Amino acid sequence: MKTAPDSKRWTHFHSALQLAISRSAHKWTYEDFQECFTLWCKEEPHGAEGIFNTVSRHMEDQIHQSCENLFKEFNVRDSINILHAVVSEARTRKQRGEIHGKDVWRENLAPRAAVRARTVRVMESEVERIRAELQALEEENAALYARCKDNDDKQRAADAKTVELLDILDDVYAKWSQLPQDEIGVWALESAENVGLAQPP
Repeated sequence: MKTAPDSKRWTHFHSALQLAISRSAHKWTYEDFQECFTLWCKEEPHGAEGIFNTVSRHMEDQIHQSCENLFKEFNVRDSINILHAVVSEARTRKQRGEIHGKDVWRENLAPRAAVRARTVRVMESEVERIRAELQALEEENAALYARCKDNDDKQRAADAKTVELLDILDDVYAKWSQLPQDEIGVWALESAENVGLAQPP
């Protein structure tokens, strides 16, 4: 995803901060360092200078990293870019003579009122979007509910039909159990014999 270029305000701020960090890290010169460790610097000048440079670089890196962590935590970069866009827009509108709008700053205008004037329109459009999404979800839920109810009604009808068939089977089985099985066997045997006799040779 392509990001928007940084504003001049952020670029200048960041450059000035880097310069300030560099100057603060190297404000303590090697001459100052020599005054604190005179004997060591005389005995081992190369080692002492190397330690001094290492400490200076470490201080600069630490300050730089701490600032970057703060920028990330508080979203400083995007906030300054937004501030630059707002200020630039205000200057442009002032040059065009647009100084009587509802969201234009005036001396007697409270900051909260100015913020509301700019954000209410955004919030209203967001509310409309959320309402449309909610309406779509409600319609989808209604369709799902109707489908579930229809499936439930069909399942209940199928269960009732199954119970009815099982009741019929139970009734048939009960009546079949009451019939004399011996007589049925004799009748079946006689019927088979009669059928056999009735067939032509």
